[in-house]
Amino acid sequence: MTPLKIDFVSDIACPWCAVGLGALEQALERLDGQVQAELHFQPFELNPHMSPGGQDLGEHLTQKYGSTPEQQTQIRQTIAARGAEVGFTFHPGGRGRVYNTFNAHRLLHWAEGQGAGAQHLLKKAFLQAYQGRAECVEDTEVLLAGVAAAGLDVAAARAVLQSDAHTAEVRERQQFYAQAGIRSVPAVIINDKHLISGGQPVEVFEQALRRIALGEVA
Repeated sequence: MTPLKIDFVSDIACPWCAVGLGALEQALERLDGQVQAELHFQPFELNPHMSPGGQDLGEHLTQKYGSTPEQQTQIRQTIAARGAEVGFTFHPGGRGRVYNTFNAHRLLHWAEGQGAGAQHLLKKAFLQAYQGRAECVEDTEVLLAGVAAAGLDVAAARAVLQSDAHTAEVRERQQFYAQAGIRSVPAVIINDKHLISGGQPVEVFEQALRRIALGEVA
């Protein structure tokens, strides 16, 4: 069985990324024994210029998208329902504030070298912290709690945060995907050429993965 290389380009600040990851995971479970996948998490920042301390979520959404509080509530309910379908529980009141996530991306890059599945576990821990519990993910101790929840070396992760380790590598990957035309997330890229955009339903991922694995898509 030839493994599929799956690059999951995303940001933990994106609620649809939690939905998309849950749907992708369920699709891979349905295809167990038919499809083998190598999953890599790639960086994308929705708010790369966010100031320390973040910004109120409602204020941010109004400024960025022009949405009203009523529209934001409706969208949050839609996302919560989609999350429930794939086993992810969002914080009832939303994230509260929007934060810069660059340090989370540095740790995710570090985790890629910490053994099979480590990066995946850390990604899920960070999504739970931010999207599930509305925690401040620019806070060092919140990030390290995620590292601990993923079963990774907290002291080593703290050393990463206290340095500029993996900064250049994350910036390079961000630039690569920006130049490739990725403007929104999640963006799921299979075998470096097949793109699935957005938090699609499980069936969409399942069908695409099966067709690519069987060679039905050139």
